[in-house]
Amino acid sequence: MKTYFIAGHRSGIGRALTDLLLERGDAVVGLSRGSSDRSNPRLHEIQADVLQWDGSGLPDRLDGFVYAPGSINLKPFKGYKAEEFRSDFEINALGAALALQKAEKALREGQGSALLFSTVAVGQGMSYHASIAMAKGAVEGLVRSLAAEWAPVVRVNAIAPSLTNTPLASKLLGNEARAAAAAERHPLKRVGEAEDLAAAGLALLDNPWISGQVLGVDGGMSSLRP
Repeated sequence: MKTYFIAGHRSGIGRALTDLLLERGDAVVGLSRGSSDRSNPRLHEIQADVLQWDGSGLPDRLDGFVYAPGSINLKPFKGYKAEEFRSDFEINALGAALALQKAEKALREGQGSALLFSTVAVGQGMSYHASIAMAKGAVEGLVRSLAAEWAPVVRVNAIAPSLTNTPLASKLLGNEARAAAAAERHPLKRVGEAEDLAAAGLALLDNPWISGQVLGVDGGMSSLRP
């Protein structure tokens, strides 16, 4: 049985990945601000804000680390306030860096793998995405830097998704017309599901010969022009 740490395990992609790991018999240490609605002897929950968390509750050895918290804050560039830029950076990049600092010893002990999340908007350049693309660009830099620094003991990768049907994206997919328009923008003619991202994340966590990569799981958005 392997042990994984997942920040943001209660909903969305973090929840889907937690479910996959529990289903195959692994143990999960989940960090979120509140408790989930699940009861499983292999799920240990820590209730804390990741930016304030002191590292308590971590096991001595980890096979994997996942940082799933994120934000979607889309508006014209001139409309962003300083606190919005700061909040997006803290949730997406700083929180990941602080959690990884606390988990480093356990990851080294387990020769584990870390998984973070970026966005297709970093590589594509999308209107109204300035704040989140800036924050997730920092995430990609962190992934590549740590993958080099921690090699060959710990692997570090990221997934760059396009729009995915999770609670975080509910405002963008809130009615049939919006959902249909979002699906139409993708070459594969649908938005992502949390399970799509979780399956790809599990593959990156498990593969022992992938590190320093940012994998596009985006319905073809980043590379196809039908």
